[in-house]
Amino acid sequence: MNAVLKLTDCFHCGLPVPAGAHWNVTIDELPRAMCCPGCAAVAQTIVDIGQSKYYSERDDYAANAAGATMVPPELRLYSNDDAQFARDASSCEATLSVEGIRCAACVWLIERQLTRLPGVQAASLNVATERLYVRWNRAQCEPGDILQAIRQVGYTAYPYDAVRHGEQLQKASKTLGRQLFVAGLSMMQVMMYVAPSYLAAEDGTLDPDMASLMRWASLILTLPAICYSALPFFQGAWSSLRARTLGMDVPVTLGILAAFFGSLAATFTGQGEVYFDSATMFIFLLLCSRYFELQARRKAASALERLQHALPASATLLAGFPDSRTTALVPAGSLRTGDVILVKPGEAIAADSVIIEGSSALDLSLLTGESAAQRRNTGEQVPGGAINASAALLLRVLKPARDSTLSDLLKLIERAGSGKPQIAQWADKVAAWFVLGLLLFAVAVFAFWHWHDPAQAWPVAIAVLVVSCPCALSLATPTALAAATDSLLRRGVLIVQPHVLETLHRATHIVFDKTGTLTLGRPVLRQTDSLGPLDQHACLRIAAALETGSAHPLAQAILDAAGAIDLDHATQLREVQGQGLEGMLKGVRYRLGNAAFVAAMAGPPSGDTAVGVAGMTPLYLGIDGQWLARFLLSDTLRPEAHEVVDYFHRRGKQVVLLSGDQEALTQSVARELGIATACGECLPDEKLDFVQQLQATGAVVAMVGDGINDAAVLSAADVSFAMGSGAALAQAHADTVLLSNQLRPVLDTARTAARSMRIIRENLGWATLYNLTAIPAAALGFLNPWLSGVGMAASSAVVIANALRLRKS
Repeated sequence: MNAVLKLTDCFHCGLPVPAGAHWNVTIDELPRAMCCPGCAAVAQTIVDIGQSKYYSERDDYAANAAGATMVPPELRLYSNDDAQFARDASSCEATLSVEGIRCAACVWLIERQLTRLPGVQAASLNVATERLYVRWNRAQCEPGDILQAIRQVGYTAYPYDAVRHGEQLQKASKTLGRQLFVAGLSMMQVMMYVAPSYLAAEDGTLDPDMASLMRWASLILTLPAICYSALPFFQGAWSSLRARTLGMDVPVTLGILAAFFGSLAATFTGQGEVYFDSATMFIFLLLCSRYFELQARRKAASALERLQHALPASATLLAGFPDSRTTALVPAGSLRTGDVILVKPGEAIAADSVIIEGSSALDLSLLTGESAAQRRNTGEQVPGGAINASAALLLRVLKPARDSTLSDLLKLIERAGSGKPQIAQWADKVAAWFVLGLLLFAVAVFAFWHWHDPAQAWPVAIAVLVVSCPCALSLATPTALAAATDSLLRRGVLIVQPHVLETLHRATHIVFDKTGTLTLGRPVLRQTDSLGPLDQHACLRIAAALETGSAHPLAQAILDAAGAIDLDHATQLREVQGQGLEGMLKGVRYRLGNAAFVAAMAGPPSGDTAVGVAGMTPLYLGIDGQWLARFLLSDTLRPEAHEVVDYFHRRGKQVVLLSGDQEALTQSVARELGIATACGECLPDEKLDFVQQLQATGAVVAMVGDGINDAAVLSAADVSFAMGSGAALAQAHADTVLLSNQLRPVLDTARTAARSMRIIRENLGWATLYNLTAIPAAALGFLNPWLSGVGMAASSAVVIANALRLRKS
């Protein structure tokens, strides 16, 4: 070798090795330093194929990594120091978009490739959204290593960007559409030549020269389908083999190539059967299946796609406000806390903000699932991602766009796609072993038919390879879960963890918190008792006049009950902390508060006037020497609480109520809802102990709480729901967040979970039954190659169509 290598130079390309670089390849039993993952990958490939002597015989270095096509320059720009990859001091994480995903087999291949990479702690690809979640050790791995590893198996990945991801999806759809068109055109043209051959062969009228001409014409017309339309299968198979795995495209590719080259040999020799019609037909049919699968994945993730595009890319900034109202269009990502922005009707709010001028109705459907617009006035906060529906607003930014409510929501959704339930993992493992077993079985079938009837060996082996459908096994679970998750997200249910539907379906105990969960979490006026000469209406009017302007929850309950009454204005108002209010109304001094506070003015109570009612909070109204009224207030049940609890009872679940409220209040709610097991005055650690004791007996516990006070027990439960609003998303400890802050979505989720598990079992059962029936039928010679292609395409189509029924639930 003429080149002189320094110890600090890359052994492959000769460029200096960066300080702290850790890439090396063992060549001739010695570790050799590499400057980048690209050089390391190329060098390792050279060693793996047994050509390491290249390094001892070369005259110069290889082309350096900066110019190598295997390592595009943009991959070298990413590092662990980038804020977008930060997780904690020892690890990084990223959500990547992956180009080139063709079917469920790609998911298994990419995940397997990444888990082999040193430092990668987790890798999970969501087939429905085509997004990859990766977590790695920052001391062992760089983002460039991960992007390069993905390229090595034939795919392109990049940090997720909504605009680029949308463009990539459109490009992939158009490419697949063109391939499908070419395959269909080839199939129809080939059939025009093959059909007369079949008809003439029956009566022996086909001239040998004409038969040969038709074979050659069929060969030429088949070439576009083989060279262009079948590329997705060839690329998938090649990627699998490069990664030393057996993906699901391998048997398909072998079937296509066997049919084509067998026919090619028969065309050149003029002997044997040709299968050009079969080859073009099952390329077309399999592409149809793949096209429908692609569209199904997009539909299954449609709600997520809407969320991803909801935050605007730009905002109208008033940089000189209040001195100037000159506006400038700026990137939404550049907004900072305190900036003032203008949001016109029909525009989305770029970041969490507070209204400083104007009043408008806001469309929060993407955030809460509620379709009705909600009114917001000056001084009220609005979440990023909401749509301004009516009038222009001036808002002051409270958080940068990257920390907005919608951004937090998307982060939680990304977490939801970063794992798989056990049933999906089982299906992936079965599908992976299925391919190996299928190839061995095809070889055995070919050997048998070659001994028994050599003329049938080739078509039977092709039929076995083509008829199998491991894709149906892999698609059965993820497509159903994606469709179910999409349906729930549109109804305000955010599933954060992948196991939610599976675990909820298995749950034996449903544990509810009380305040803010089964109840509204705020007091309402339940009863008004007149204790003096004034009627109930007059007493309520006086109490509301005294409470006007008070922020106390009990005051709000009185004001809500008074409704549209034209209230008088009390004067000389005085509030005694923890006791009540005193004020003048039309020359009369009134007191409103607890019994002791009112008794100090009205005198000792007579009879049971000051006796409360179990489960309710009393407020008393009085004047000098006279008791006037008693108002009984309590937290009220949510309107849907009865329906939800009754549903779980009918399903045979044990319903439990745990609350930090007084025992009497807790038992009152339990009796009203028919809950047999209820515990009041429970501290958070006592709730946690209760749930863990249930789990110790083998129970599967689902917990429904408010997401803040119940953080510990929500984390400990097997599956959990947080009653939350958009503002609390980032602090959610639950597996599921109910965005609309209503209880009914728990019922929706339970019903969807039951349907999902049923459909997944149906899909897995169908895929298993199909393969157990179709493969032996093909092996026995009952199915020809083109009919096998029909069967495989139909099998995937049935699974996808069945799964998409969940979107309508």
